[in-house]
Amino acid sequence: MHHTTEIVVRGYHIDLYGHVNHARFVEMMEEARWRFFDDRSSREALSKTDSPVVVVNVTIDYRAPAKVYDTLIIDTSTKSIGRTSAVIHQRITIKESDTVVVDADVTFVAIDRVTGKPVPIQGIMRELLEAAK
Repeated sequence: MHHTTEIVVRGYHIDLYGHVNHARFVEMMEEARWRFFDDRSSREALSKTDSPVVVVNVTIDYRAPAKVYDTLIIDTSTKSIGRTSAVIHQRITIKESDTVVVDADVTFVAIDRVTGKPVPIQGIMRELLEAAK
């Protein structure tokens, strides 16, 4: 099941050219991923997992500009799940026009809290990712 987050573009998101700066889209997608997990599980449960996930790669295609006061819809879903990694797909559209602004794939790896080494994605994290396919 996909998750959607709405964010209204504010003046501090805008660059010299009058549109949302590319780095701000990365921040918006991160906010949407936090909301994705918050809406599906308790923060306490996620913070106690033995194998948290960390971002190891972000691939972004910027398709169109967004401007101040546009309402952006960030759709977040699980694209794939492997043994130790998963890919979350995020698409940002302008609500008022359905224009696709950004398509991105964010790759995560589950790590052991002590060693920092990759470990299998399991437990609540796997359940949350599976439910968002």
